[in-house]
Amino acid sequence: MCSISIRICLNLFIIETKRYIFVFESLNGPGPLAPLFVDITGVYFRPEGLGNTYICGCSPNEENDKSEDNLAVDYSVFEEQIWPALAKRIPSFESLKLKNAWCGFYDYNYFDQNLIIGPHPQQKNFIFANGSSGHGLQHAPAIGRAISEYITDFQYKSIDLTRFGFQRVINNTPIFEPMIV
Repeated sequence: MCSISIRICLNLFIIETKRYIFVFESLNGPGPLAPLFVDITGVYFRPEGLGNTYICGCSPNEENDKSEDNLAVDYSVFEEQIWPALAKRIPSFESLKLKNAWCGFYDYNYFDQNLIIGPHPQQKNFIFANGSSGHGLQHAPAIGRAISEYITDFQYKSIDLTRFGFQRVINNTPIFEPMIV
């Protein structure tokens, strides 16, 4: 039985930037079994549900990637950037029908936009599991397992996530990913 007290840090080094998600229908699209697709332009889409509905978005370029308090959807992002890239890759998306859209904030670790996980190198009983934003939802089962292994066994067992620890921030050795959406 593990009887140590643990504090989990959720908001260290976090920046919020505005992101749009667009929902569209395409009767002749790739269908509900299509994988998450990420174009080299940063535009992505994936099926949503069992019909012919998809969600899509893109990462803005750096000069347009700024935090705003306003959550209004800018439909020109879809019309001028996303739709042309989708139609170029999947010709049936030329005739898609935009159904809905929303806007939210994308929180991420501004050091290298990657997960910070594991124990603080100097503060006892302080464990990080933060900084992964969109990846966080995708990786939550693995992050939970890794943290539970570390808490109970004082080490990672299933997958060694040591390189994603806070020590890399102290050492100024970021882990950059070439394609973040």
